[in-house]
Amino acid sequence: MAILPSIDKQQTKRELTEKQQAFLEHLVETQGDAKAAAELAGYTSHYHHVVKTLKSEILELTQEILANSAPQAAFKLVEIMTSKKPIIQANNKLSAAQTLLDRVGVTKVDKVDVTHNMNAGGIFLMPDKAPLVIEDGDYEDISD
Repeated sequence: MAILPSIDKQQTKRELTEKQQAFLEHLVETQGDAKAAAELAGYTSHYHHVVKTLKSEILELTQEILANSAPQAAFKLVEIMTSKKPIIQANNKLSAAQTLLDRVGVTKVDKVDVTHNMNAGGIFLMPDKAPLVIEDGDYEDISD
C-alpha cells in the first residue's frame, strides 16, 4: 500500500507481529476506525489495548498520512485563491487546508527587514547626566 511505506518490518524500530502489521494496514483502509481495523486484523479482545501498544507506530502513520495529503491542501489553497466563481464552503476548506499544512510543517514565514543606513545620519538621545556628589573625606592622589 502506497501510504504505508515506513511500516515495513525492516524499517520499524521494533518487530511487529503479523497481527499488529495487519492492524496498521487496516487502520488506513478503514480511514482511522480502530475498532474495525482490530476486527479485520483478527483481534478478538478490546481494541484499546492494541492502540495503546502501537501508539508510536500509529502516530508515525498519522504523520505520514498528513504529509501525503499536504500537496492536496496546497492545491486547494491555490484553487480557492484563483477561482473566479464562488466555492461552496470555501472558508471551511481553506481552514482545513491551512491546518493540515501547519501540522506537516509548511507554515507562513515571517520575515523582519532590519536594515540600517549609516549615511542617513540621525540623532542618538542620551539620558540626562546625574549630578556627581563627592563627599568630604580622606582621598589618596593616584596621579604620577
